[in-house]
Amino acid sequence: MDQKSKAEIISKRLNELYPKPKIPLSHTNEFTLLIAVLLSAQCTDKKVNEITPDLFRKADNPELMIDLGKENILNIIRPIGLSKTKASHIYRLSLMLRDYFNSNVPEDLEALKTLPGVGHKTASVVMAQAFGIPSFPVDTHIHRLSQRWGLSSGKNVKQTEKDLKRIFKKSEWNRLHLQMIYYGREYCTARGCKGIYCDLCKELYPERTQPIITQKP
Repeated sequence: MDQKSKAEIISKRLNELYPKPKIPLSHTNEFTLLIAVLLSAQCTDKKVNEITPDLFRKADNPELMIDLGKENILNIIRPIGLSKTKASHIYRLSLMLRDYFNSNVPEDLEALKTLPGVGHKTASVVMAQAFGIPSFPVDTHIHRLSQRWGLSSGKNVKQTEKDLKRIFKKSEWNRLHLQMIYYGREYCTARGCKGIYCDLCKELYPERTQPIITQKP
């Protein structure tokens, strides 16, 4: 089965399962989404969503976050992994937004990547989900599924993103980004499916009997 045929099957099945996928991170505006995505690095969305309501009640824009201060930010997000580093990033990021972007989250990928703690994936998520600009950020779930479904060699997330953008229509990128995350969590998990058990893996590769060893991003 060629990649075009696979893409059609995947898109159809994911649309049936998740016709209107919601952003899994709780937020109220572009700034709080940016902070939530930053906090989600090496941490579950569930844990982030437990912490951020208190943080965002006190500071849902750069000025209030600056007023809150680095130590208070740290005290709130302490249960999250790498909390000290993330607190510093959030504080410094807020300063930059105030001083260089008129306290607005920039609607530009390269500008976002100049902010402390904001790498390519975080910036791409914000571009896609805050501004609706077509992006295909690759997390561990998407990286894993792309290998299992024969969409990418899986050498690194950069190559996986490039391959997915080539295979799928640009109009599908933002939706598929969320759909694949949800599917990877619910059906094609790292240990549960292994590339041979979930419905999509079986449909794409009915002859497969051996587990797929996923390369790390």
